[in-house]
Amino acid sequence: MPARLRAAGPADAADIFRLIVDLATYEREPDAVVVTVDELRAQLAAERPPFECLLAEDDDGAVVGFALYFHNYSTWRGRPGLYLEDLFVEPSRRGRGIGKQLLVRLAQLAVERGCARMEWAVLDWNTPAIGFYESLGARAVSEWTIFRLTGQELLNLAQST
Repeated sequence: MPARLRAAGPADAADIFRLIVDLATYEREPDAVVVTVDELRAQLAAERPPFECLLAEDDDGAVVGFALYFHNYSTWRGRPGLYLEDLFVEPSRRGRGIGKQLLVRLAQLAVERGCARMEWAVLDWNTPAIGFYESLGARAVSEWTIFRLTGQELLNLAQST
């Protein structure tokens, strides 16, 4: 095994935060992270956490990668799905099969939980990731476009009549 995988808990909030910041830096948005370690810790300790997280550890127990995910729902299939929000392996640890190991475990969880599908988004310029996902049998869903409301636009819509 290239890494040991385990479910994250509240005590792992600092490692998760570090990897989120590293991912944001890789995705060219280092200043976009607003979540805090304390918020992550509280969310993971909640009765119904808003996300789950798998951590990949090396032989020394250092956290070197993560997969943060949650469930969504397919109305057409009438079953839950597993949505992978973030997958990241430290650059110095890439090429060892850790990313694949995380995705395999997520696929196993999706099957065990009766999910109809597993989905995630990838930046269109991230050709190494796209090639990796395609090598696993994933396919791009090009006919769909992601829309997002945040900040003032979200507030404006929420306050409209």
